[in-house]
Amino acid sequence: MSISVLARQLMSQEIFRGLSPLQLTEIVRQSERIVYGPGETIVEAGAAGDAAVLIVAGDAVRFLDDEPAAGLNAQAIGTGSLLSELAMLVEHEHGATVVAHTTVRALRITRAGLHAQMLDDPDLAGHFVDRITERLNRVADELRRIDHALLVTEGVPAPA
Repeated sequence: MSISVLARQLMSQEIFRGLSPLQLTEIVRQSERIVYGPGETIVEAGAAGDAAVLIVAGDAVRFLDDEPAAGLNAQAIGTGSLLSELAMLVEHEHGATVVAHTTVRALRITRAGLHAQMLDDPDLAGHFVDRITERLNRVADELRRIDHALLVTEGVPAPA
């Protein structure tokens, strides 16, 4: 797959939106292209992650339980899915196991590669700080809504 096609796939991900074509192209250049065969584990729950994985072609299954073989809590994922995006930025443990269902072509965006890019391009680092801050603010807002809903359900007056 060409660099420009891979850069467009990156741009479709929220965390990469707003980056320049040059920045996206450089991320693609620094990333590893990898192919997983059917049945191969792409990421494993509980394992330390050192990269995000963008599925550029193919289908996989995400298992949200501790026993992927049981097939419980399975979720189909496909082209355009970004796995373990935090692992490309910080130390992170995978929260689910993802197994290739068909042949999966992927882009592996390593933390070491991205950190090296951010040292060369401080605007890139600022971009990720902004995106993570936006996401944390959304999570905080959602937690406040949930907290308020629970208080109302329990008949407790909401704090002013």
